[in-house]
Amino acid sequence: MTLSETQVWLLIAALTVMGLLVKGIGPAFVGGRALPRRASGVIALMAPALLTALVVTSVLSDGRQLSAGADTVGVAVAGCLLLLRVPLLWACLAAVVVTAGLRLLVG
Repeated sequence: MTLSETQVWLLIAALTVMGLLVKGIGPAFVGGRALPRRASGVIALMAPALLTALVVTSVLSDGRQLSAGADTVGVAVAGCLLLLRVPLLWACLAAVVVTAGLRLLVG
């Protein structure tokens, strides 16, 4: 399934509005009371989940189908380094070097 540029921007706008509505309407219905713990947890995890979905589809897709390439390996290297508690700047730099090296080798 390929989306046109207009469809992609409409999808981004719809997701933005949905996120704003959930964050705005929830507290309005609850009033001055604190949100239930479970609802707070879901709301707090929405943004990271959407960001993760966008990154995964961006990294693993070439526009028409799923694929893995040098950029996928670079993101994996950065992710592994971040899990090992390497500073973000060094993880990004390593990802850039690995990606560029693989592209140079492959062609």
